[in-house]
Amino acid sequence: MTDGSTWQKSSFSGPDDNQSCIELTLVAGAIKLRESDQPEVVVTTSTAKLHAFILGVKAGEFDHLI
Repeated sequence: MTDGSTWQKSSFSGPDDNQSCIELTLVAGAIKLRESDQPEVVVTTSTAKLHAFILGVKAGEFDHLI
């Protein structure tokens, strides 16, 4: 998917473009997420839902998954 969006990835992903990572962009007030190795698969969410998810990650709520 190439819609002209500027995708941003975490600095923790490293400098190598071949590394798999999650990329995000803001389009018309919605957050779009994709994996760098499968850019055609895009998930869309709201900024509020992403914010709640990030708070959960920071609180360790998903540590059991990794």
